[in-house]
Amino acid sequence: MTAQQLKNSILQMAVQGKLVPQDPNDEPASILLQRIKAEKQELIKAGKIKKDKKSSEIFRGATHNLPYAYCEQIGKEIRDISDEIPFEIPESWEWVRLGFIGDWGSGATPSRTNKEYYGGNIPWLKTGDLNDGIITNIPEKITELALEKTSVRLNPVGSVLIAMYGATIGKLGILNIPATTNQACCACLPILVNNNYLFYFLMSHKESFTKKAEGGAQPNISKEKIISTLFPLPPLAEQKRIVAKIEQLIPYIEKYEKAETQLTALNKSFPDMLKKSILQEAVQGKLVPQNPDDEPASVLLERIRAEKQELIKQGKIKKNKNESVIITRDKIPYEIIDGKERCIADEVPFEIPDSWCWCRLGTIFQHNTGKTLNSSNHQGTMMQYITTSNLYWDRFELDKLREMLFTDSEVEKCTVTKGDLLVCEGGDIGRAAIWNYDYPMRIQNHIHRLRSYAPVEVYFFYYVFYLYKRAGLIGGKGIGIQGLSSNAIDKLLIPLPPLAEQKKIVAKIEELMQYCDKL
Repeated sequence: MTAQQLKNSILQMAVQGKLVPQDPNDEPASILLQRIKAEKQELIKAGKIKKDKKSSEIFRGATHNLPYAYCEQIGKEIRDISDEIPFEIPESWEWVRLGFIGDWGSGATPSRTNKEYYGGNIPWLKTGDLNDGIITNIPEKITELALEKTSVRLNPVGSVLIAMYGATIGKLGILNIPATTNQACCACLPILVNNNYLFYFLMSHKESFTKKAEGGAQPNISKEKIISTLFPLPPLAEQKRIVAKIEQLIPYIEKYEKAETQLTALNKSFPDMLKKSILQEAVQGKLVPQNPDDEPASVLLERIRAEKQELIKQGKIKKNKNESVIITRDKIPYEIIDGKERCIADEVPFEIPDSWCWCRLGTIFQHNTGKTLNSSNHQGTMMQYITTSNLYWDRFELDKLREMLFTDSEVEKCTVTKGDLLVCEGGDIGRAAIWNYDYPMRIQNHIHRLRSYAPVEVYFFYYVFYLYKRAGLIGGKGIGIQGLSSNAIDKLLIPLPPLAEQKKIVAKIEELMQYCDKL
């Protein structure tokens, strides 16, 4: 049970007479009803409230020798309302309509064009000022002139307020200062009824009021619907005991809610923390044991370089004048570029097994971005392409694809095929997925296409991106790469395991991720 469900349950018990025991010495609600009726007549005579022509009286049919469980009388008309009664109440309680137990009224907004209406000393409340509690501070003020010339109404201390419009429907407050309200707020000054009991009853009905709201983008519930709601009226002494019990329980509910929030946050973050931990172990060579019979990564790296040289000879790619070679001496990594050697120990984020190698991403993968959208380009064939909005972690959403013109040379450069690793240059920098479809697709300029020079386990490098992103090494702070330009992705420092171990690591990750997803 959530904290909100617990709170709702307590409020429901309260308004059904199940939260505190009934006391036979309490003045019954039937007597309280007569006193409310008499008090209202005095207020009407004094001109302080208006007479309600639709005022009704609800009684049990048995008391009037009628066959109905509950009847309602408006004027001379009596009707059966047994089907409307939502639950049974104690014998000492009575059913009434909300409109009966107080003076209800909604507010108004003085014309904004009249500057003389604003900047006075009379608080003017909007639904955003409601806090589901005691209201002591209302920032906006109107003038005495606005109170005199417009239909705003000054609600006294103790009035119970309820929002009637939009997302705030059902939000509540009790005035600790006299205040006016806008038209989106309804106010009630209870007559001989505990205003806190009314407050908690309205709180218990928030979901019901929301369901009764009408309208599209800005739904609302009318004052008429609110005041026609059936209200279980306990004896006044019991109302006070109910309020005291609720307020005794609220601190415990709040503690429960705080614990629930912390637990929910932990439950949400734990699978991600676990995934990150698994991947951290994976890319550090700690997830599966090393096999001394595996071909070492250094041999794989030489095979990749040989394949690269062959592509250069064929003219398919250009020679990189700043080709990187990383060696390890006494467990300290050094990088050699154009014959110059430098220590890169400060760049290495963690230690790796002896059979692994450090290298730059550009050493393993040929990479390029796609085509830039250019409205002045009128050459080529209209073809579909994907943007960063189609590329998510380990998946693509292809229901909405755009089209633009591609020339033959652009098609070759900007087309991805099965097995290519795609990485976002912009947006969620470093977000990656492998194109596993049997058909080719074009990409736009904010996506990197990574295609290995020699066979590797591409999913291992996808997981490297996934970890680097969450560890702040891509798009992060400090030493992390802020952007992911072609130069930045070329220089990204990554671990290279033996090919056989890459496959074992990916298999183990996929096995463990199933458990993470269940969590």
